[in-house]
Amino acid sequence: MTHVLKLAAAFAPHEDLAAALLPHAFAADDGSHDAAHLIRVWKNATRIQASEGGDQRLLAAAVLLHDCVSVEKNSPLRREASRLAAEKADGILRALGWDDAAIFAVGHAILTHSFSANIAPETLEAKILQDADRLDAIGMVGAARCFYIAGRMGSGLYDPLDPLAEARDLDDKAFAIDHFETKLFRLADGFKTAAGRQLATEREGRLRNVLAMMLDEI
Repeated sequence: MTHVLKLAAAFAPHEDLAAALLPHAFAADDGSHDAAHLIRVWKNATRIQASEGGDQRLLAAAVLLHDCVSVEKNSPLRREASRLAAEKADGILRALGWDDAAIFAVGHAILTHSFSANIAPETLEAKILQDADRLDAIGMVGAARCFYIAGRMGSGLYDPLDPLAEARDLDDKAFAIDHFETKLFRLADGFKTAAGRQLATEREGRLRNVLAMMLDEI
């Protein structure tokens, strides 16, 4: 409990809410969707919210619970992950006495944050969560998470004969750096808020530098 309270302090000014939700918030064995990820997404979200507005309490709940159901990237249920998380969040918030409108708002943000789900966010809080979560998929941290997930799935770092897939189809299940082209470089164009887009431009530049440095070394 002491550890939870220490983590909850990172979600100020919503420490009490974080303390209640963190025990339900993430899978302990996934280092790409752990407490550190939630804290980074919260920092991204508050940075965007400071410029864009929105209900910070709803946003905090959505950030804390957006990965409350863990589905591996190579699972056939991957497209269902955000829906499953939204359904679980509904039960958690209902048990805490939240009203239907607030539960629906949080659920919508969780449902639409996922790239795999491909559902457009309609509320400001949902747009901020989507942007904040996607910021953590690009930049230096995004590169680190990409390689970490590749290791979990047993993928190689790159095709030794054709790293850039110039004469083959991209396959991000087989090679980590293929994921840069199949997904990560596609994220920056889809950001929903002005503040998010500005941050995404900076981080995509870092991600492209990571790939360039890696290609230089191999």
